[in-house]
Amino acid sequence: MTRKIIECVPNFSEGRDMQVIGQITAEIEKIGGVNLLDVDPGAATNRTVVTFVGTPKAVVEAAFQAIKKAGEVIDMRHHHGEHPRMGATDVCPLVPIANITMEECAQLARELAKRVGDELGIPVYCYENAAFRPERRNLANCRAGEYEGIADKFKDPNWKPDFGPAVFNDRVAHTGCTMIGARNILVAINYNLNTTSTRRANAIAFDVREKGRKKREGDPITGKVVRDENGKEVWIPGTLKGCKAIGWFIEEYGIAQVSMNVTDISQTPVHVAFDEVCRSAQSRGIRVTGSEIVGLIPKKVLIDAGKYYLKKQQRSLGISEDEIIKIAVKSMGLDDLKPFNPREKVIEYLMEDAEAIGAPRKLVDMTCAGFAFETASESPAPGGGSISAYMGALGAALGTMVANLSSHKPGWDADWEKFSVWAEQGELIIEQMLHLVDEDTNAFNRIMEAFGLPKGSDEEKAIRTAAIQDATLYATRVPLETMKKAFSAFDLLDAMASEGNPNSVSDAGVGALAIWSAVHGAWLNVKINAAGLKDRAAADALLTEAASIASEADVRRERVIAICNEKI
Repeated sequence: MTRKIIECVPNFSEGRDMQVIGQITAEIEKIGGVNLLDVDPGAATNRTVVTFVGTPKAVVEAAFQAIKKAGEVIDMRHHHGEHPRMGATDVCPLVPIANITMEECAQLARELAKRVGDELGIPVYCYENAAFRPERRNLANCRAGEYEGIADKFKDPNWKPDFGPAVFNDRVAHTGCTMIGARNILVAINYNLNTTSTRRANAIAFDVREKGRKKREGDPITGKVVRDENGKEVWIPGTLKGCKAIGWFIEEYGIAQVSMNVTDISQTPVHVAFDEVCRSAQSRGIRVTGSEIVGLIPKKVLIDAGKYYLKKQQRSLGISEDEIIKIAVKSMGLDDLKPFNPREKVIEYLMEDAEAIGAPRKLVDMTCAGFAFETASESPAPGGGSISAYMGALGAALGTMVANLSSHKPGWDADWEKFSVWAEQGELIIEQMLHLVDEDTNAFNRIMEAFGLPKGSDEEKAIRTAAIQDATLYATRVPLETMKKAFSAFDLLDAMASEGNPNSVSDAGVGALAIWSAVHGAWLNVKINAAGLKDRAAADALLTEAASIASEADVRRERVIAICNEKI
């Protein structure tokens, strides 16, 4: 069964004392099934954003323990910072990451909120998707009045906490209130301005945030606020949907910033928000010098941004993930104030690194020499299947290279996008083939594990036999998948030999030979593994499909080589 994974991003009202922060995060690290991914303190805001992921039960327990510890070590009566806040644990959102719905996260958030209120005596407001009332979905409404306004807030029957005490007692004076909710992935990003003016930073924020600004008569700053026929203030919406923003001055950096939360990256991608802030700033004689990500982001944010800026430059999008991310970092100035390391800021990378601890090293992570010598060693794996998959990756890589060279060839500017599309397809095939390099070895290891099962009793023998057959079937399907994925690269190589940069036609030819070898090498593995299958109908079906692909690969190879020889 696939694991359910959720993320938790609590914000604690302490960003300067690392001993206090360390006591809180230590509580999270005590809980099994949780990976602490990021701790991002801010001195000016006096606030720390913590990110951890794991199974729902473990994450909720870790969140509770962190909230408990924060209530013990942070005294809100002495807290001051640039960021709005209500409590020692200001907000604690749960975010669905994998195989779990928003509704499930909302229910978990409510259960956590009840436990915090009942057991810790901390008032809790449930917000966003966990809210019990429509007006409490908006975090800004729940936080209105901040810590200093809690006593007055409790006097309003409409703002009684969802859980916990509704009186400003000594306990609440110490801990403040906490907002617990469930929300989608949120990107917190600050835009650096070449000004020290908080007022001008706010003006830019009001231009772009969805809420916008109050409509005024005459002067847009000092003019009288316009009201409708019901006496309600009239607002002029901003230009960016799903974005919240304010302006502030950061003494640590000596500049003003527009601080933004992008609450729906599908509605407003971060790169679109960046360009719009730049446009608004420029109209006011101000320049955005860069930006900084607060907390963590999904990889998609940087990939989408990198491709967006590459497309604006009419450059090929079919380059490596690392190169695309580098373009995103430079385009949005994410390294303006301090170095930006994607391995420390991207959720997927941090999860990969956490899961890799203690795990066997992947073949694709080795050097070329290391892979070659590992193959040459006396161990039976990696073997022909993994080598076939790697040859497929190299063949697709050559086709992708020709596409990229063609996209950037002087005089071929009008066709850059056509070649970019080919290069993107090639990059996808490379990724698929590299996955199969390790998957083929994993399939072999499954067979070895099955043969190692006990075979004493009749029941054990039956279990062992079934496991061997299941593993053998899988070990037959993996090289068949290698054949299919490798074969799909012939379209790319044919197009590059026919239409690509003529100076690189030999590279397309070598690519075709590598792909042919990948297909036929994998076919040998299909045949030898299918021989061990007792279900001959299944074996024959796999062999028939594989033979057809191998035969067609012969035709495709000859076509590409003929084109190459003709052009050479």
